Amino acid sequence: MEKRQHGGVGRRAFLVGGALTTLGAAAATSAPASTAAPEDALIVVTPEASRYPDLVRGNNQRWVAAPQAVALPVNTRQVVAAVQNAVSGRKRITVRSGGHCYEDFVYNSATQVVIDLSQLNAVGYDEQRRAFYVEPGATVLNVVNTLYRKWGVTIPAGMCYSVGMGGHVTGGGWGLLCRELGLTVDYLHAVEVVTVGADGVARAVVATNSPSDPNRELWWAHTGGGGGSFGVVTRFWFRTPGATGDPGALLPSPPAEVYLHALSWKWADMTEARFTRLVRNYGGWHERNSAPGGEYGGLLSFLALGHRSSDRIALTTQMTASAPDALAKLERFVAEVTDGVDVAAVPLNQPLGEFGPMAEQFTAQRLPWLQATTRLGVTNSMLTNPSLRGDFKSAFMRRGLPDDQIAALYRHLSRTDFANPNALVVASSYGGRVNAVAPGDTATPHRDSVIKLLYQAYWPDPAADAANVAWLRDIYEDVYRTTGGVPVPNDVTDGCYVNYADIDLNDPARNRSGRSWAELYFGANYPRLQRVKAKWDPLDVFRHGQSVELPPR
Repeated sequence: MEKRQHGGVGRRAFLVGGALTTLGAAAATSAPASTAAPEDALIVVTPEASRYPDLVRGNNQRWVAAPQAVALPVNTRQVVAAVQNAVSGRKRITVRSGGHCYEDFVYNSATQVVIDLSQLNAVGYDEQRRAFYVEPGATVLNVVNTLYRKWGVTIPAGMCYSVGMGGHVTGGGWGLLCRELGLTVDYLHAVEVVTVGADGVARAVVATNSPSDPNRELWWAHTGGGGGSFGVVTRFWFRTPGATGDPGALLPSPPAEVYLHALSWKWADMTEARFTRLVRNYGGWHERNSAPGGEYGGLLSFLALGHRSSDRIALTTQMTASAPDALAKLERFVAEVTDGVDVAAVPLNQPLGEFGPMAEQFTAQRLPWLQATTRLGVTNSMLTNPSLRGDFKSAFMRRGLPDDQIAALYRHLSRTDFANPNALVVASSYGGRVNAVAPGDTATPHRDSVIKLLYQAYWPDPAADAANVAWLRDIYEDVYRTTGGVPVPNDVTDGCYVNYADIDLNDPARNRSGRSWAELYFGANYPRLQRVKAKWDPLDVFRHGQSVELPPR
């Protein structure tokens, strides 16, 4: 599909001036604001402000914008005002929650107004809705900490501590407990969204999962339809479907303790035969053990295949400690994955991509759940460094990787004409409880996969952009060379993860499969998402390079 040009709609100018200005424009709403304070002034930062440079970039330093203004709302009413002023002034809007978008969908040359939701970051309990609310600027670690410390509950949110919930949830929300509890969106009860109707008026709308809610399709679109397509999310509410009782019973409790284990192999010892055996074993184990309700539901693992220049390949595993024979199951898993890899494993005593050194976990450690979650999520400088550049690609696997794909991985990970210790392919456990949900029950269609793959490279120097992007394209298109350079839905692969955005999927020179980026992300759910788009964003105000498109007329 052709990438659309940026543009805007509306009537009046978006009024900004000076280094710092305020806005308090009134706009219509069809739902109460999440936090009512109509007299509050909306902060709008313009290029003259000293803090402006920090507000026009995300975590990926390849993407920096030069907008006319950055609006920093603190409540829903201010979001409505910011959207209305931008629309009326025909200004191109983009929206930021945590700043982790892998592509330039927020920060690009056409961006005129950024609505920065970082100050909408509250987490709490809503007595009226009997559900937990989370605002889009809240980060994963903040949400996990707050829900657990106050109420002893959780949602199966992601690993990276600083990801904003606005993007995480709308893309489906994979996390460390997914095989045991499912995806984050499987607990999404309601969502508040600022939309723009055909009349050009911004309104706040609440949509719930109730079958009788006339806005239910808007709720459904936010269970995996991606961010930036339908409006600006200002609040999520979470509750286990059908749950009743006290707050502590309305979301699942995480395991009190988990086992954490990590081992690695030196690349110097990793022959192609050993590499093939390891990756084949990992895939085969997941084929056998990813049905919902299986005995290994509490186990989640990462196989981090670092480039040769990183000197390491690593296997990191978390296992719910309260599961029957948990330690024995963890040991069996490791034995099955390493079977036939006839070289001694060593402690992971150095960083590997997003994984920090974990030498002390070479022997499985039993740790409190929150401590283990924090250990995995915040201890590596890769995750806490805001100055890196990066490129990313993804794939869902319905089966383990076949030998031709493993051979392609080895070819490019062992190349000596390219060196980056932060270039790697990470295979993550999937399936289990995730696959207990039908593909159409949420907008997330990948409900029979067993592994999720992330192809990634990080680097600090702009001069290294071309080499790293080229290497990532080479390995990805070689792995999927028999299906046009991308993981098309078939018996082995099942498309791509929308939260690992990859604009190359739009390019017919890179994606030669004849399958659109929309099909790779959304499968059969895409036409339904387009119908939601037509109803709630008929003017296509909220769009980017891979936003849901309006249906053909």
